[in-house]
Amino acid sequence: MDFATQPKRRPAEAILPMINVVFLLLIFFLMTARIAPRAPFELHPPETTLETLGEGTDTLFLSADGVLFHGGLEEAEIWVVLADHDGPLTLRADAGLSAVTFAQVLGRLNEIGIERVDLSMVPR
Repeated sequence: MDFATQPKRRPAEAILPMINVVFLLLIFFLMTARIAPRAPFELHPPETTLETLGEGTDTLFLSADGVLFHGGLEEAEIWVVLADHDGPLTLRADAGLSAVTFAQVLGRLNEIGIERVDLSMVPR
């Protein structure tokens, strides 16, 4: 019979507090990190409400294919009518419209003397 004392087992180290500290550090770094770069200046995105559409302004419609429509007229007839237009013009463009076509229409509106264009995007 061996009555020698058995070596004491070391108590298991508590790992739970270490896990808690790691998660707290993770949360701290996520909260203080800069996820997206800041804008170099303050931006004000455009806003629209249904009340602002059609307040006595003419509306020019522009499809995703670049087809214009204004007051029952299409394409070439529109530019003749808009040349005599006074006041702001509301441009309702399809959201799928290419930027090149949009820029061309805005350039042409500027050429015929329309200085103010209010933009209203039509969702797809």
